Formats: sequence, structure tokens, C-alpha cells
Amino acid sequence: MAGWNTKRKFWKETSVSQGEDGFAVLLDGRGLKTPAKTPVVVPTETIAQAIAAEWDVQVEEIDPLTMPVTRWANAALDKVALQHAEVADMLAEYGGTDLLCYRADNPQELVNRQAELWDPVLDWAAETLGARLVPVQGVMFQSQDDSALEHLRTRVHGFSNFEMSAFHDLVSLSGSLILGFAAVENLRPIDELWALSRVDELWQEEQWGRDEEAHELAEIKKAAFVQAHKNFNLCFN
Repeated sequence: MAGWNTKRKFWKETSVSQGEDGFAVLLDGRGLKTPAKTPVVVPTETIAQAIAAEWDVQVEEIDPLTMPVTRWANAALDKVALQHAEVADMLAEYGGTDLLCYRADNPQELVNRQAELWDPVLDWAAETLGARLVPVQGVMFQSQDDSALEHLRTRVHGFSNFEMSAFHDLVSLSGSLILGFAAVENLRPIDELWALSRVDELWQEEQWGRDEEAHELAEIKKAAFVQAHKNFNLCFN
């Protein structure tokens, strides 16, 4: 039952053990469990070592905020694994209202900037993902091509539980299914992809100055977006 039943550190040694189902994280030889008491067994040794390292550096009290890989694994095991199809469908729905498709109709400078920065990513999605999404001006909903959305949905359903858990954060934080795919496909540096999700906000800052509270919140979200990208890549190392 090693894990979240206490907030105070109770172990001395952290280790990793390989079994038939994957790699387990051990605290003083006892298997780590999620808050829902699911054994923490992960698909790669790299993930297990990253989780073990987070537990190893805890001092007197367990601080979940310093353990992003552990929290990601918990979500994959306690949430995504139990409702994989539902999570996939929810994420795929972002394609119908993707951030990159909803454009300003004025001022012209912002219109031009959105087109310059977002159109190449939509072109990439059409070529690489087999999904041509069409941009529209204004906030009124406009349906996208069913076959394009189905291509995207099929790809989302193909993710493993751990991949899906990371992909969820990439999509929900950016507001864009396409940027989520661009991140996992390493289309551009992750900082650049995050900036693409904030074109409107950055333009507003240029016009009216920075809102420090909004900026701080954006930086927190950016850090989570970057971490989600790291987590996804851990599935392949």
C-alpha cells in the first residue's frame, strides 16, 4: 500500500523492478500505488526511473506538485485505463472546434498574423494526418468535413493509456487537437507550438500591455504543456 495514504515520507530506498506487465516502482521494496490503490506499473523503464526519482527527492512531506511524472502515471492508470474510448472521443471533439480554425475578422493585422502562423500547421495536418480542416472567420460554429474528423478520431483512439494521458494535457491546455498532434509529432520546438496557441493573447499584450496575473497563469499552463510533451516522449525511451 506504499504511496498516498500518508503525506509524510516513510521510506528510505526507492527502486524499480521489471515484471511481466512492465516496470514497477518500489518504496523500501513495496510496490507504489496510485491514490485509487492501482499498482504503479508502467510500460517503460524510463518512466519508472523518472517516477522513482521524484519520490527519491521528497524530504519530509510528499508534495504532489513536485511530481509531474507520477501524477501523469496516476491519471493514465486511474482514469484513462478505465475509460480509454471516452477520453479519446472527448479529445477528438476538439477537432470540430479547433483553435486554429477560428479566426478574427478584424483588425487586419491580427487576421494576417493568424493566417501566417496557423495556415502552415493546418496544411501540415492535411498532408501528414490526412485531415483538412477549414478556417472560418468569427465565432459562429461551422462544421468540418466528417472524413477529416474521422481520420483524427482514429488516430486519437490509437494512443496507449500513457500516451493518451499526456496527449490530453497537450490538447486541453492549447485548445487545439492539431497542435496536440503537432507536439507529439515534434513538428516544431515545443515552445513555438505553445506560442501558436497564444497568438490572440500575445497580440492583445502588444496592444494594451501585459496583464501580470494572466501572464503568470499562462506561464503555469506553458510549463504543464512542456511537461506533457516530455511525458509523451518518455513512452518511447
